[in-house]
Amino acid sequence: MGTSPLKAMTAPNQPFDLPPRPRRLRRTAALRRLAAETRLTRDDLIQPLFVCPGQAVRREVASMPGIFNLSVDQLVDEAKAVRDLGIPGIILFGIPEAKDPEGTQSRSPDGIIQRALAALRDEVGDELVLIADTCLCEYTDHGHCGHATESGEIDNDRSLEMLAETAVSQARAGADIVAPSAMMDGQVRAIRSALDAAGFTQTAILAYSAKQASALYGPFREAAQGAPQFGDRKSYQMNPANAREAVREARLDVAEGADAVMVKPALANGDLIRAIREEVDVPVAAYSVSGEYAMVKAAAAKGWIDGDAAALEILLGIKRAGADMILTYFAKELAAQRRI
Repeated sequence: MGTSPLKAMTAPNQPFDLPPRPRRLRRTAALRRLAAETRLTRDDLIQPLFVCPGQAVRREVASMPGIFNLSVDQLVDEAKAVRDLGIPGIILFGIPEAKDPEGTQSRSPDGIIQRALAALRDEVGDELVLIADTCLCEYTDHGHCGHATESGEIDNDRSLEMLAETAVSQARAGADIVAPSAMMDGQVRAIRSALDAAGFTQTAILAYSAKQASALYGPFREAAQGAPQFGDRKSYQMNPANAREAVREARLDVAEGADAVMVKPALANGDLIRAIREEVDVPVAAYSVSGEYAMVKAAAAKGWIDGDAAALEILLGIKRAGADMILTYFAKELAAQRRI
């Protein structure tokens, strides 16, 4: 009988020219950990939190199980829990007591976010990075991210003035980072100039550079009570079809003074995360948005998937694509379960 090709190639004193077998490094959990190319840790994560008026309010968001609208006192407790779990940062979204066409509560010294930031700074000091979302949609009665004219158009330049005032008020209240998300042209330059002029040269800017007009924001709009009352946001948020434009937006924001840039949503945009990571020299954040969280939670509730495993897989993929920071509603939950 002849010798099989495989046996011949592995016979003694014969040259060994088979390729390596990757499965050898997958055999046990310890081997898989040792050979892992990408590592997801708590240090990568930012927990979004929603703050609302009142006292002792902890109201669950129906479409986001485990996520709550929190009054300031409850927010402080939640932030401490996030800190104690080793998560380094939170981003705050505010629900004001009253809305108006100008969104004046976004920049009021007594606004909900300003009060929350002051309370958090008193309680956690520098142990937690405090990021303030800098936008108008939660504060305007029309629900758009900028100043709306009588004809329903969004006035870019007037919006820049309002956003700059908002950022300064947030920095004054204690924000380490302001995160402009309105997608107005020139918003980073306007905010950087206003912060510097007001003496907040150390306040950083995390720019929502590639924020798409996405169908995945629905649960967030319920949580933040910020859905547009007319039209949509497609004239200022990005077209999901455009990748080169996303890279260009990120480059522009860095040139205007952004300390970090963001891709939103994260799950459908691994290519954008990678392209922007290769193009800019600042940290790249990715926002795993409310719709991504809600889909996992809904499927897990039906018993169709292992929700915790799916969440980890999604976040690992976002990290593998090149994200340095991940904003995710899963942060506290996964850390509490010691999944990361």
